[in-house]
Amino acid sequence: MRIRQTVLMAACAAAFSVPAFAKPLKSIGVTVGDLANPFFVAIGRGAQDAAKKIAGNDVKVTTVSSKYDLNTQVGQIENFIANKTDMIIVNAADPKGIAPVLKKARDAGIVVLAVDVGAEGADITVMSDNTMAGSESCKFLANQLKGKGNVVIINGPPVTAVVDRVAGCKKVFAGFPGIKVLSDNQDAKGSRDGGMEVMANLLTAHSKIDGVFAINDPSAIGAELALKQAGRTDVKVIASVDGAPDAEVALKDKSSLFAVSTAQNPYKMSAMAVQMGYDLMNGKKPAQTTVLLPTPPITKANVATYQGWTKN
Repeated sequence: MRIRQTVLMAACAAAFSVPAFAKPLKSIGVTVGDLANPFFVAIGRGAQDAAKKIAGNDVKVTTVSSKYDLNTQVGQIENFIANKTDMIIVNAADPKGIAPVLKKARDAGIVVLAVDVGAEGADITVMSDNTMAGSESCKFLANQLKGKGNVVIINGPPVTAVVDRVAGCKKVFAGFPGIKVLSDNQDAKGSRDGGMEVMANLLTAHSKIDGVFAINDPSAIGAELALKQAGRTDVKVIASVDGAPDAEVALKDKSSLFAVSTAQNPYKMSAMAVQMGYDLMNGKKPAQTTVLLPTPPITKANVATYQGWTKN
């Protein structure tokens, strides 16, 4: 009898230890850089799927685009706070400038998750190892050029992800005395149009460019379009970061100058952030508040086996 009673008590204890009394997840607000970029669309989709896995189809996930404007993003977060959302995922337009409104959100009991770039005041940060991304991409570029040539860096918005990629790239180039960086401060806004415009200007300014490193795939795609329009044949290699669907297509195209794109996984990034945020909502603090996901190089040699922006 005592054994049965002990087993019953243990079973009851186990029953009360499951998340029967967990806080319900009703809504998530997501604010990203630019929904014209498929990378940010994947962030929204990852958050949506992870939320449904936790809370079913009734959970509401709202994803909006800040267009990299701090004031716009602050207004979006203010709206999330006013609507008493449970969780906010922020791809910060300004990592420091966003701090006051994120503090307001946390003071209101909202869990704040920084995704893709750092944000001062976030509870948890999930992003790619962007230093690795820049390093691996530019290492491949330098080796393709056999350690010698003129290169340009097509930069982007001054957020932590971009700054780290460029820093990683420049550190690699510094180890190749034969590599000369002609330009590293032109902001293409992370967009295809911006990449075209910046690359066109760089082609006008420099008569010989051997390689291009772009901070993301859209700006790299734009750079290649500018090269084709200009009829320039001096550029031999384009390197980038993202592993986006467009980059997959370019890497599979033998005529494309695309040589490497170090792969992120925006879907996994946001899905992981939602799960960690839900755990935090229910008192489970993470062992680490910053998670860096690896960024392996995707090249023409291995693109056929690349899984893309998936759940894995």
